[in-house]
Amino acid sequence: MANRLRYTYAVVRPSSALEHVLSDVRGVANASVALVRSTTVAAAVSSVPEEEFSEQALKDRLEDLDWLETVARAHHSVVEVLSAHTTVLPLRLATLYADDAHVREMLGERRQTFTALLDRLADHVEWGVKIYTEPSNETAPSEPPVGGDLSAQSRPGRAYLQRRSDQRRAREDVWRAAEEMIRRIDAEARDLAVEHARHRLQQGRLAGGPGENVANDAYLVPRHLAEEFRDRVLRSTEGLPGLRVEVTGPWAPYSFAEPAAPDTREGAPPQ
Repeated sequence: MANRLRYTYAVVRPSSALEHVLSDVRGVANASVALVRSTTVAAAVSSVPEEEFSEQALKDRLEDLDWLETVARAHHSVVEVLSAHTTVLPLRLATLYADDAHVREMLGERRQTFTALLDRLADHVEWGVKIYTEPSNETAPSEPPVGGDLSAQSRPGRAYLQRRSDQRRAREDVWRAAEEMIRRIDAEARDLAVEHARHRLQQGRLAGGPGENVANDAYLVPRHLAEEFRDRVLRSTEGLPGLRVEVTGPWAPYSFAEPAAPDTREGAPPQ
């Protein structure tokens, strides 16, 4: 029989009700999901083949976006099931241990931290807010013609330079609008969010759509204010052309499930 590893999705407070819920859940590699307990905390885990999830295998698959997406969706689906029933601390994608004994050892070593986080994140959800510049409808200006009558070139040349100047001004306008949009969102979040995380900007396929990603933030919001947060953020971004905003959630608190690191997370906007 092939060697197996324990894929670990999240940390929760254990309960019989939660174990019953997980009895029908399938996770990564379509494997069944169960809780590994260590006194007051537990980890949701499933079994995956070592040949596919060993350290070297994961390095080899980093460029396989289709495979990563499949794993990420399975990981997220388990976290969402847990989040519907209890406070959850999502772990990083592909958090792996050799066996249940090592999972329990991890839980025991970090029990105090996990317990404090579970207390802090109870009844809170995460909203994601991304801002994109809209792709310009203008195409890049063509080069002026070379050779031929100089008088005929002069006007196309001035037109070319004018188009370049217009495009530069238009881009500057969009960036000013983006700064204004970020300011408005922060002003609305100040009243509702208790924490704010600023993530790395996304590019290429990860950006998830056309345009350039210019802001990629997450906000931790009390559950009872979740819909108000979404509505106020969307209203605050109206009337700023050339930009697209995505507000996604509410999610389990992925961005806040680790102790705050000053260099990667900002505190709640000042009151």
